[in-house]
Formats: sequence, C-alpha cells, structure tokens
Amino acid sequence: MEKDKYLDWMRIHPWDTEGQSCSCAESRLENFINGKWITAKKTKTIVSPIDGHAMFQAPDTKKDEIDPFVSFLDTCPEGGLHNPFKNTERYRQYGLVFGKAANLLSSHFFADYFARLIQSVMPKSYAQAYGEVTVTRDALYNLSGDGVRDCAVWAGIPGDRSGQRAEEHRFPHGPTIIIAPFNFPLEIPALQLVGALAMGNKVLIKGASVASAVIEMFIRMLLSCDMPRNDVALIHCDGATMEEIIRQTRPAMTQFTGSSKVAERLTFLTRGKIKIEDSGFNWKILGPDCPFFDQSLLDYTAWQCDQDAYAASGQKCSAQSLLFVHTNWKEADIIDKIAECALQRKLQDLTIGPLLSIRTKDILLHIEELSHIPEFRLIFGGKPLEEHTIPEQYGAIEPTAVSLPIQALLKGETFRLATKEIFGPFQIIVGYKDSDIPTVLKIIRGVKHKLTAAIVSDDIVFINRIIGETANGTTYAGYRARTTGAPEWHGFHPAGVLAANIGTREAIREVWSYGRTIVFDNGSPPKGWEPTQT
Repeated sequence: MEKDKYLDWMRIHPWDTEGQSCSCAESRLENFINGKWITAKKTKTIVSPIDGHAMFQAPDTKKDEIDPFVSFLDTCPEGGLHNPFKNTERYRQYGLVFGKAANLLSSHFFADYFARLIQSVMPKSYAQAYGEVTVTRDALYNLSGDGVRDCAVWAGIPGDRSGQRAEEHRFPHGPTIIIAPFNFPLEIPALQLVGALAMGNKVLIKGASVASAVIEMFIRMLLSCDMPRNDVALIHCDGATMEEIIRQTRPAMTQFTGSSKVAERLTFLTRGKIKIEDSGFNWKILGPDCPFFDQSLLDYTAWQCDQDAYAASGQKCSAQSLLFVHTNWKEADIIDKIAECALQRKLQDLTIGPLLSIRTKDILLHIEELSHIPEFRLIFGGKPLEEHTIPEQYGAIEPTAVSLPIQALLKGETFRLATKEIFGPFQIIVGYKDSDIPTVLKIIRGVKHKLTAAIVSDDIVFINRIIGETANGTTYAGYRARTTGAPEWHGFHPAGVLAANIGTREAIREVWSYGRTIVFDNGSPPKGWEPTQT
C-alpha cells in the first residue's frame, strides 16, 4: 500500500520496456489548483523534439480560465504560510517532506525515471539528464530534517538598555510566481520551488510548455511525500496567459529563468518585483601559464571546454560562448584537442541534439553574417546535422566554433553581432597575447549579460587581475575552471540587483524572503523621567 503511494503519481512514462521513446499520446498532463488536479477547456499535443511523434496532451489554459489561479495568489495570508512567528511547525513539516523526496530520488528506479523523462522533452545525454536528478536530490537532502528551519535563522543585537534588543528575521514574500525554462526542466524549477516553500511562500509555478511534464511529475512526487496540498499551484499555459495572471495579481515576487528579452518585459510588468536568471554570454580565458608539462591537464582543459560549449547541445544559460586562447595554449594545440572532443558528439547518444529555441537556418545565417568580418575562420562544424528526424521547428546543427581577430571585437557593430545570444552548440574563439590583456578586459566589460566566467590559470596575480576588473555573477578560477555544471553546494547567479541566486541556503534566503527588523523594547521608564516636548 505504501509502495503504491509512491508509484501512483508516475502518470507519464517516456520510455517503453526496450528503452525506446514511446508514444504516450493518451496520457494527459493537468493543472493543479486548490489541492485538486484539473484540466482546461482545450489541450494541445506535446511532440517529441527527436522525431515529432505525439508524446502526451497538456492543458492549453487561456485567459478566461485564470480566475482560480488569481484567487489562489490573492488569498495568500499576510506574512505568508509560515514565518518565525507563525505556524513554525511547518519548518519541521517541510524538513520531513524534503527528506522523503530525497530518499525517493536516491533510488535508481525513481532517478532513472526522471532522467528518462528529461531526455524525452529536452533531449540531452543520459549523464547530463541524470546530473539534474543528482543535484535536485542533494538539494533536497540539504533541506531535510532541520535544513528548512536553518534557512530562517536570524541575527540579534543587544539594545541600549535592559529589555531592548533588535532581531533581523527572514520573512516570506507571500504570493509568488515561478516561471521556469525548458533547458533544465527538473533542476531549476525544483530548486526554486523547494526554496520558495521552505521560506513560507505560496507558489504558482509554470514550466516551459514543451518540458512542463517534468515539473508536474516532481510536484506529484512531493504530494506523495505529504507536501501540504494548498501551498502550490501548477498551470500549463502560454506566455500571454501567464502575463495576464501577473497583471491581475501583482505578486509580491516573481522568479524568472529564461531569455533576456522576456526578462526585460517581465521586469516592467512586475514593476521590478522580480528575480532573474537570464541567459549569459559567458567567457573563458585560457591564461598565459599554459601547463605544457602536463599532458593530462591539457587534455582535461580541452574536454572541459568542449563540455562547457556543447553539452546539452549548448543549451545552458552558462554555456561557454567566448573563448580567449593565449598564444601559449595555441602552441599546445588546444584548439585541435577541443575539435577532437567536439567531433565525437553524435545524435545517437544525445551528446548533440535538437535545439528547442532556435532554428537551424537562424544559426547558419548568423555564421554567414560573421563570415563577412575580416580574418573570420570556421574552425569546425557549421553544418546541419544529417540523417535525423528532428522536427523542422527545432534546430539541428553540428558543434561549431569560429575564430575572430581580437581587434575586430572592439568595433561596435562587430561586437554586437559577435555577442548575439545563440542558444545552441556555437562558440567564438579569440586568440590573444600578453599585450592584448587590456583589450580582452575591455571586450569582457562590454558584454551585457554577465552570468558565468572562467579563468583557466594557476597564476594568482593574473587571476586576481581578471576577477578584480570584471563583474560576472559566478566565476570559476584555476586550471580546472569551467563555466557550466552548477551543483547545489555553491551559489549560482548572474550579476546585478535583480539576479536570482540558486542552490544554497543563502540563495534561498536572498530570493525567497525579505529582511524584517523587529525591535523589542520592554521595561519601565527610567527613574525620574518626565514628559517633555522635543
């Protein structure tokens, strides 16, 4: 009976018994509101990005159906669902819920289920998909037991006299919204959701339509682990419907992960009550101190560059977009080593796959436009994938790298073209020498979206100089530095006042609560006190 409780929620089965993608067109996703699973007036078919076959039906919720979701947020009590002064037993309750969920994801059966489900809606290698499950599991373990209440720890300071003290508490925002992306359909929405719940918020969540099956199954799993049924609402809808909900409810906080263009629009719509993790144009510098003496380290660096640029087909907000290669690394044939790694990627194991937000012709057009820049060179790739069944609305291109001269990036129009957001397996490689370091820094400072960066060097003076003169939100430094692969044990966020952090307790506190100062002042007036006007 107890086992059935943890199996009943698995409504979407992405793979058949032989491990092949199967048609689940009869399966239906549902909205979740006020503790109940409901459908919408109309549904739409979600097709496989691999071959276009119908996978399942999803609610196509429209603006005339949003009243229950608006009411859900509007009825959130002042002070949220719990805080350090109200319903404090819920901190312990959620510690137990997250502990149960972590234990489920520790089972290979459930972990494999989510990994396969991720692959079906956002095709990536099994290792990449399973990595999402691992990070989510570990984040849940971190919040289990007393982990939730630890997020609400406060600081105090004595006052000027006996009976007076001040306490700095973390309070939930209250009614909140999460809008999640397609590229990490489990890890990003799951970590933001559990963080929001831990702090006492009431949450309406929307996943990207093509991948929202994953977050629905995660919510169903949390419910099987005894999560309170009225804390979360899930909606399957398009962007216009979601924006209308925001317009009508004015949530206290919206957390958005996705494109910079949509992020800018939502910033105005929410009047700045938003935390954003948008796409970055992420740079990596291979420093002057190339480890010629260590062949394994050279091979590792090439492998990591390939991973950063092309894992998940380059569809990571932290993907390596701009690689600065010092002449010493060129002499060590690092570019050839990167190419060797990249050319091993193949559609059969999804180490390269469909692009869900950009079409093949758009990437080819971008490469063609770059080719008019003097000294442009196509290093490898630049061709559509062959012998595939990927639907035409998605992109399918080989891992691609092009080379541009460093001086070209100082020109305004060239810089804007070169730093255009391409959410796919594409990077620009730029060579430099010691005297070019000021130019490298000038180019980096001109990049608008500052998410991740990597400084591959063991020279602490060089590392300190680059870090000290740049402003990325998350920077990796050292010979094993990368731009991707954010786990749950360190914060991960862009730079800026609206940056959404993710992963740690500090991130949860930053994004999902605000500081409330409470000054306690007790005792009798001082001896001899008399009222006077001041």
